[in-house]
Amino acid sequence: MANLDGDNEPEWIKRVKSEGAIPFLDPDDCSNGWASPPGNSFMVRGPEYFSTKVKVPGGEFLLKPLGFDWIKGPKKISDILNNPKHRIRMALQDETPTGCRPFIWAFNLQVPSKENFSAVAYFVGLEPVPEGSLMEQFLKGDDAFRTKRLKLIANIVKGPWIVRKAVGEQAICVIGRALTCKYCIADDFIEVDVDIGSSVIANAIVHLAYNYISTLSVDFSFPYRESNSIRTSRTDFRSSKIFRAADHFSNAS
Repeated sequence: MANLDGDNEPEWIKRVKSEGAIPFLDPDDCSNGWASPPGNSFMVRGPEYFSTKVKVPGGEFLLKPLGFDWIKGPKKISDILNNPKHRIRMALQDETPTGCRPFIWAFNLQVPSKENFSAVAYFVGLEPVPEGSLMEQFLKGDDAFRTKRLKLIANIVKGPWIVRKAVGEQAICVIGRALTCKYCIADDFIEVDVDIGSSVIANAIVHLAYNYISTLSVDFSFPYRESNSIRTSRTDFRSSKIFRAADHFSNAS
């Protein structure tokens, strides 16, 4: 995949990163912000894992971070990228009105709460998905295949003891099996809506962490071989934006 770091990063990607309600910051200092942690923060199965059971550092990501939204709505939020007025859809249209577009991956974690919060992480690939790769199989397979493969790794970077005890230093979950997931796939994006409230255990853990969210720093990583990850830190509820399907996002009151 293309290197999207520093001066080599396209201007439209820099713009999208800066437009969300939660600011894009340095991984070592991202209070009430989001960042891209190093791939080596995650331990993954090595090439000989099935014989040695040895995990190795994740290494360089296949996809690159594009944005993060902390939003709320009058009901559970889903099908975000189906909205042509979505800020990332509009950025893609402006950047590549014709021809081959970058491919977007969006993971929408639907937080069980009366405010209907969603934490949405966006990632981008500027090159075609490698033929025969697990990523291609995930995109072209059916929902049953995706359900067996979709994994989430969560690292608690900073946080109170009670949350670390409940979650562990690194939580690994095949979320397609543990939680209800809805997949929306188009020519230039895939969105995965993850209903955290569909699991009693996940619901309880999230409600516990929810009470400490302003003190938590968490790294999240999704498939495959740590193809993408994001760090959120000490999120302020007041920084959320209201989601309206008709007009994308407007500032929260």
